[in-house]
Amino acid sequence: MILSRRPDIERFIGRPDAGIRAALIYGRDTGVVRERGQQLAAKVTARPDDPFDAALLNDSDMDGDPGRLEGELAAQSMMGGRRLVRLKLTSEKSGPDKLAAEALTRHVAGELNPEAFFLIEAGALGKESALRKVCEKSPACAVIPCYEDEPGDIARLVRDSLSQDGVGLTADALAVFVARMPKERGVARQEIERLALFLGPGSGLTATPKDLEAFLGVEPEASLSDAAADAFGGRLAQAQQGLRRAAQEGEAGPAAVRAIGNYLSRLRRTLTLAKSGAGLQEAAKASGVFWKSEREFLRQARSWTLAELDRLQPDVLAADRACKTTGSPDHLIAERLALQIAGRARRLGL
Repeated sequence: MILSRRPDIERFIGRPDAGIRAALIYGRDTGVVRERGQQLAAKVTARPDDPFDAALLNDSDMDGDPGRLEGELAAQSMMGGRRLVRLKLTSEKSGPDKLAAEALTRHVAGELNPEAFFLIEAGALGKESALRKVCEKSPACAVIPCYEDEPGDIARLVRDSLSQDGVGLTADALAVFVARMPKERGVARQEIERLALFLGPGSGLTATPKDLEAFLGVEPEASLSDAAADAFGGRLAQAQQGLRRAAQEGEAGPAAVRAIGNYLSRLRRTLTLAKSGAGLQEAAKASGVFWKSEREFLRQARSWTLAELDRLQPDVLAADRACKTTGSPDHLIAERLALQIAGRARRLGL
């Protein structure tokens, strides 16, 4: 049973069907996945954090003990009532996915403890996922895909959350705030909580765009990091324009080359971690990628390779030396390097 409409999802999470023995909640927005998982867990059992009523497993648990998942699904609740088995899959490895699919197949068939509820929270599972295939085919399993929030969803979340703290935003202020909000639900909630504290919980204030200026600050038009991202993303004109704006703001050529080198290092670290088995999104976060830049960075990481980055490294080092020794206008050296990288990116399909 696939639930994709908001009313259907909210109805099921608020009152899970008695005939459903398992639920798969998955998607790119880990904040929404986590939030819905917590809501559903609280409906399945009154004590979702009590080890006597619930078991919490992750990828590492399955790697260390492949039979543990089925063992937990077969166990009875020590306190009586419905038992919750909650599995959180955070990696893109096929092993845990396959083990979960096998355990789910036995569970929905009634071969394990029929009173146990199997709740699975995962990232962006592709169509080739064995777990997703089993879940979507089983009438005893609810499947809830979580997509990134649209502006309307974020606006609704902002209004509802702020109203609980006795504050609000005018229509214009809401539009300004939503435009600056991340789409990842967990980070968005943190920003809303910060705004509520800024406005004063219980103050009854309805803020205008001017009231938000001190909270939001001024977002810079351009930065060297943005220019580097444009270069590695194949956007020649934007990269050149960004570097020229940075030069007008007083950023010299060596700083621009250094920003490009740092971006290259971040890409290399991400790809190295991914090659070692980490999920690409997980690797990007470990490499220090800011959430606002994550989507574009991941798009680039799927096209660049370690071999391509290694071929590019000598050019970056040469540009750095040239800025410091040749006497040529250093901003032109930085521009030439950025355009060279953007050209390679385009040949990679970016």
